[in-house]
Amino acid sequence: MSATDHLLEELEPVVAANLDRHLALAQEWHPHDYIPWSQGRDFAFLGGEDYAPEQSRLSETAKAAMFTNLLTEDNLPSYHREIATRFGRDGAWGTWVGRWTAEENRHGIAMRDYLVVTRGVDPVELERARMDYMTSGYDSGDKTPLETVAYVSFQELATRVSHRNTGKVTEDPIADKLLARISKDENLHMVFYRNLVSAALEIAPDATMRAIADEVIKFEMPGATMAGFRRSSMMIAKAGIYDLRLHHDEVVMPILRQWGVFDRTFGDVGQRALEEMVAFLSALDAQAARFVERRAEGRARLEARGEETPVYAS
Repeated sequence: MSATDHLLEELEPVVAANLDRHLALAQEWHPHDYIPWSQGRDFAFLGGEDYAPEQSRLSETAKAAMFTNLLTEDNLPSYHREIATRFGRDGAWGTWVGRWTAEENRHGIAMRDYLVVTRGVDPVELERARMDYMTSGYDSGDKTPLETVAYVSFQELATRVSHRNTGKVTEDPIADKLLARISKDENLHMVFYRNLVSAALEIAPDATMRAIADEVIKFEMPGATMAGFRRSSMMIAKAGIYDLRLHHDEVVMPILRQWGVFDRTFGDVGQRALEEMVAFLSALDAQAARFVERRAEGRARLEARGEETPVYAS
C-alpha cells in the first residue's frame, strides 16, 4: 500500500464523520426559487427580442464578476474528475464526491438562470465562453490527494468571499440573496475540507505542512486559465470583490490559524515548509498593502475630478 493509499484509508473515518456533519447542517434549497421569472421574455429565435447591452441593469464590474464566477462554476465536470480521481468513488470518500458535485451543480444552474432571465449579460457571449472554457477544462496537474485537500480548503473559502461580495456590487437584492445562498454552500464545503486537513496534521504533520505551504505559495483560482481572466480579475480586485488583501486576511490566515500551524512543532521537512510559507505570507501582506494604497489613491483621483466611481464591495 502506498503512502497516499494509507493516508486516504486513515482519513476515511474522519471523512465519514464530517460527511454526517455536513448532511446534518446542509439546508435544502432550490435554484428556481431565486430567479425572477416574471422579468423573462423570449429572444428573437422565438419571435422576441435579442439581448442588447442597455437591457442589463448590472454595472460593468458586476457583469465581469458574475460572468467569471459562473464560468468557474461551469467547469464542474473537470473538478468532479479531479477529486474522484484523487479520492476514489468508494466508501465515505466516494459519497462525499457525489454529494459535493450535486451541491455545486446548483450554483451554475441558478446563476445562469438569473443572468439569462434578467438579461444581465449577453447570453451568446456567455454560451460561447462556456463552450471554450469547458472544452479546455481544468487540470490541477499532479497534485496528491493531500495537496488537493489543502488547496480546496482555501479555494472554497475564496469562492465564498468572491460570491458574497459580488452580490453586494450587483445592487440587486435578488442577486444578492442568490449569491449569499450559494456562499453558504461554499462555506460548508470549506469546513469539510478544512477538518480533513486538521486530521491529516495529526496523522502526518510534516507531509501535511509541506502540502499546505505549497498550496499557499502556488495558489491560483481554478478560473485563472479562462479567456479574459486577467482583465476581469483586475476589475474584481479594484472593486474590492476579491483582492490580495481579502485573500491574505479573510482566506489564507483564518484557515492557517484554525489549523494552528504557527504553534505546532514539526520535523525538518515541516519546519522548512513553515518557514518558506511565513516568508511568502510576509511578502504577500506587503504586496496587498501596496495594492490597497494604490487603489485608494485611484479612487481619490476619480472623486477629485468629479467622475462617477463604481460600486465597491466594502
